Amino acid sequence: MRILTIKKNDAGQRLDKFLSKAVKGLPTSLMYKYIRTKKIKVNRARTEQKYILCEGDEVQLFIKDEFFDLPSKDDSALASIRPKLDIVYEDENVMLLNKRPGVLVHDDAEGGENTLILHVKAYLYAKGEYTPEDEQSFAPALCNRIDRNTGGIVIAAKNAEALRVMNEKIKRDEISKFYLCLAHGKMPKKSDTLRGYLRKDSANNLVTVRDEKFSGAKEIITKYRVIRETPPTAKGGGVNSLLEVELVTGRTHQIRAHLAHIGHPLVGDGKYGVNRADREAGFKYQALYAYRLKFDRTENENLLSYLEGREFSLPRDAVWFVSGKDTER
Repeated sequence: MRILTIKKNDAGQRLDKFLSKAVKGLPTSLMYKYIRTKKIKVNRARTEQKYILCEGDEVQLFIKDEFFDLPSKDDSALASIRPKLDIVYEDENVMLLNKRPGVLVHDDAEGGENTLILHVKAYLYAKGEYTPEDEQSFAPALCNRIDRNTGGIVIAAKNAEALRVMNEKIKRDEISKFYLCLAHGKMPKKSDTLRGYLRKDSANNLVTVRDEKFSGAKEIITKYRVIRETPPTAKGGGVNSLLEVELVTGRTHQIRAHLAHIGHPLVGDGKYGVNRADREAGFKYQALYAYRLKFDRTENENLLSYLEGREFSLPRDAVWFVSGKDTER
């Protein structure tokens, strides 16, 4: 028998979710069977898979040792990493990070390791705020994702409760997100609210946008405001428009695809536009940056209520296509 004592970062989650992370060698089907047959108990009593764990609970597992014997990932490598993070804000629960274009947030299919989350773990490890061997089911995590070739503010949670609260705020659209982008052409209006429908093709990592609802599509709402018009990026090109965009809905590639749909693809975007001339002009990535976010006020008191009403942003001249600086700097 093994006994797992629930710690602060384990509490607040369902028993089955905890076991899937704490006992990785235990197949899901067997886990549910063992819960039903009382080979897995909580506080020496019969339990259910949906039981919400509390700090101090004891989970008794009357199962074979082989389920615990999977080799664990060598987190000692964290000590050898010199974290490279551009920290916008940090407190005891969360971090806001300026992710540069070209940086992966998580490991990709090819197993790349120079990721934002790895540097977050290394940073917190060096500070003594994260010790992998002391954790059964939690590791610092990113709450929002930004495409590899897009830059902007990414939220990282330092503890399990902060992660749960932040994920719920994102799910409920309680965080307003604003982007800077450079779009081809002169916009038809100085500001507008665009509406349409978007369908995602996961197999090809593409989306389709249309004005009318169609099969499998979800509604999208994109607000934009023209900040200024800029000179063309290449000979023979026209005026470009620097925009501030607010995502009312947050779908995959929404800004890129929605602006391309109305005839104004982003400068440097080869997926939803033609970027050959832009690349010749020095644009390595699509000109899109998540530069500002605001925590909206809610009536629900939670661990992160102190953030409500606060706004965090990067200076516009810190955005590479606004300042003209190289993305690597």
